[in-house]
Amino acid sequence: MSHVRSYLRSLGRSRDSMRPEHRPAAFSLRGRQWDLLETVFAPLHAGTTEIVLDLLGLTETEPQPWSGTFLEIGCGTGVVAVTAALAGCERVVASDINAEAVANTALNARRHGVADRVRAVHSDLFAGLPDGELFDTVMWSSPYVRAPDGYRFTTPLERAYVDPGYAAHERYVAEAPRRLAPGGRALLHFSSRGDLARLRRIAEREGRQLEVLRRHAVVDRGDPVEHFLIDIRS
Repeated sequence: MSHVRSYLRSLGRSRDSMRPEHRPAAFSLRGRQWDLLETVFAPLHAGTTEIVLDLLGLTETEPQPWSGTFLEIGCGTGVVAVTAALAGCERVVASDINAEAVANTALNARRHGVADRVRAVHSDLFAGLPDGELFDTVMWSSPYVRAPDGYRFTTPLERAYVDPGYAAHERYVAEAPRRLAPGGRALLHFSSRGDLARLRRIAEREGRQLEVLRRHAVVDRGDPVEHFLIDIRS
């Protein structure tokens, strides 16, 4: 599939996700109830949030104990951040460029009794975080579909679906390892619908190495898609 067709389809999915039937006030995912605000990415409309939970081992069937500090970039409704806190992380920071997503995450942290461990922050990637704040795990489920360099977002929700020119990916690859405590991991959820070759060129330019830790294959609306959990290393 061409990148032009791919990004146009992703923008169509963004518009489709705003339909009333896809935006209940609350939804069920993995046995828990979650609040959903108006302009926030809706996990029930796309399966990527559940895929990320599986890739990270934050599942009911294959639970992996977690500890330490966890930063989620692009937190949306906060499902991943809150689940990380419920799995044992002592301190979780959840950031999003969409202010309503920040409010949504805080709402779900209170709903699940982890508001004392989850701090929701309005931030463009790392820009809103204090200098020197480090984490054991940094995680971003990226908008892996590349839009043209000059594309301008028309709604806040489009940022969850496409990344023009991979500008945000460039910043994440460069900055995420700098936010790690000793022994920490900078993780990226990516997909075969993204431009992996371009991502590798970005990593090479920034002096980073990419290692695929886990893979998850699905069929999405008739198309085979592979999802990756990538470790970004200095």
